[in-house]
Amino acid sequence: MVAWDIEAHLRLANQLNITKSYLSISSPGVHLVPKDNELARKLCRECNKEGADAKRRFPNRFGFWASLPIPDVNGSLDELTYAFDELQADGVAVMTNSHGYYLGHHDFEPVWAELDRRHAIAFVHPTTGCAREYTADGSVQSRKAMPLSQFPSPIFEFFFDTARAVINLFYSGTVTHYPNITYIIPHAGGCLPPLIERFLVSARAMKISVDSAIAPDSVKVKLKSNFYFGMAGTVWLDQLPNLLSFIDKKQALYGSDYPFTSAEHVKILAENMERFLPGVFTTVDEREMAYKKNAERLISCDKPEAARGATASNI
Repeated sequence: MVAWDIEAHLRLANQLNITKSYLSISSPGVHLVPKDNELARKLCRECNKEGADAKRRFPNRFGFWASLPIPDVNGSLDELTYAFDELQADGVAVMTNSHGYYLGHHDFEPVWAELDRRHAIAFVHPTTGCAREYTADGSVQSRKAMPLSQFPSPIFEFFFDTARAVINLFYSGTVTHYPNITYIIPHAGGCLPPLIERFLVSARAMKISVDSAIAPDSVKVKLKSNFYFGMAGTVWLDQLPNLLSFIDKKQALYGSDYPFTSAEHVKILAENMERFLPGVFTTVDEREMAYKKNAERLISCDKPEAARGATASNI
C-alpha cells in the first residue's frame, strides 16, 4: 500500500496549482474479505472519517467521496446515510466490482435508489476483474480474473473492468431506473469508448435479456446527461478524441490518481496535459473547463437538477 499524508498532498497540489482535491479510496476498496461485513463496515467508517477530517480541516482544499462496504447492502445504506448526513460527503466512491458482484447486480437496487433520492454523485473506480463461480455444494466463490497475471492490473485490466462495469450498469437498467445519479468514470472511460456502439447493437443482435431502454440514441443521451469522465493518465492521443465523439467537453475533468501515481509521475502527466490538451480543447475557455470550471459547476450546484452540466474535481 502506498503512503499518503495530507501535508505531502497539499505540497504537490500547490506545485501543480490544484486548488481543490476530492479524496476517495481506490482499489481494492473497503470490502477486503468475502462475507466479512463486520470488517468492511469498520474499515469503511474509518476511511470516511479520515476523508471528512481532511475536509473539515481544509474545507477550501478538500472534499471527499465516501466509501461504501458493497456488496453489504444494509451496511452500505447505513454508511451512506451517515456519510451524507453526518460527515457531509460530496458523493460516494464505488469499485467496478466487489468480489465479482458488479454494480448493476439486482441486490444493489436499494443502494442505487437511495443515491437516486439524494441526487448523488457516484465516482466509479476500477479494480481487478473478478468472476463468481458455483461450487459442487451450490455455494458461490469469487476468483480474480487475471489471465495475464504477470502484469499489474492497472496496466490494462482496470480499463477492461471499467468498460465491463459501465456496460453492466446500462444492461441492468440501473442507469435508466435511477436517473438522478451522476456517474464519474475515470481514465477517459478505460476501454469503453470504442465499444459503445458495439455493445448497444450486439445486445439486440444476440437477443440478450437487457434493459428495454437500451438503444443507441437513448444511451448516447444518457452518456451526455448522467456520465462524466476523468482524464487521469495518458489519454490524449487516442482515448479522449474517441470519447469526445460521444460526450461534450463540459463533461471532462482533471484527475491525478495520486498517490497511486507517484508525485513525480503526476508532475510528468501534468506537463503532458499542458502539451496535448490544446490539441483537443482548442480555446482558453475550453481548457479552463477541463482544468477547473466543469468541476466547480457541478460541486457548487445547490439544485440537484442543475448538476447535469459538469462533473467532479481534481481527484
